[in-house]
Amino acid sequence: MNYRSRQTAFLKKIAQKHGVAQLFDALPDISVFMKDRRGRFMFLNPRGCEYCGVRKTEEAFGKTDHDFFPKAKADRYRAEDLRVMADGLPMLNHVESEPGRGGSPRLVMTSKMPLRDAQGKVIGVIGLSREVTGTAPASLGVGRVARAVELFYARYGEKLSVAQVARHVGVSVNQLERLFRRTVGESPQHYLLSVRIEQACRLLRESHASLAEVGQTCGFYDQAHFSRTFSAAMGCSPRAYLRRHQTA
Repeated sequence: MNYRSRQTAFLKKIAQKHGVAQLFDALPDISVFMKDRRGRFMFLNPRGCEYCGVRKTEEAFGKTDHDFFPKAKADRYRAEDLRVMADGLPMLNHVESEPGRGGSPRLVMTSKMPLRDAQGKVIGVIGLSREVTGTAPASLGVGRVARAVELFYARYGEKLSVAQVARHVGVSVNQLERLFRRTVGESPQHYLLSVRIEQACRLLRESHASLAEVGQTCGFYDQAHFSRTFSAAMGCSPRAYLRRHQTA
């Protein structure tokens, strides 16, 4: 009997309540999730439940990313899942913003793999996300990007140049540009703009500020600039977004 057969035989002996799910539940800083082919959650550990805003797995079971996250973010998660299932190949160590409706200054590193049944057929995806901190190994460059993102969230309403951000994290402008494109797939300028739009959405949903006040608070230099940029990113004007969420 080879090692694979012996391993399979051993794993079959493990009672379900003592299996890997118990270990997943004990991981305090890692989100673990499983979804079926239709993107419905079949399992979430406690950290995953926090990201979805639920208290326990049962509240998320059978629901999809679109039930918990903004459409753009949920669409991206679904596209990743479909690619992993179609190719049968893992997505490893992908850096992205932490899940959540209101936005977060934290980054996570996410890996996903196809989930297969006993016959080898792909039946879904399994994945995990762990937080990236500013103390991540310098050789990865992720820690510097994480510190830059924290700065974006702390000062998104200010005039913040790429040179200022580069100095803050201890690299040159060119190095910062390369780190962002390699790590999150976009420029630091575009990431900061996304943070501003994200925070504008939050204020439109949760505050009673005027459109002009929201634009100014989020770092847009005039109302026309705010409206034009918001419309390009969200597919509707700030006023239309506000009306939609007032009636929701």
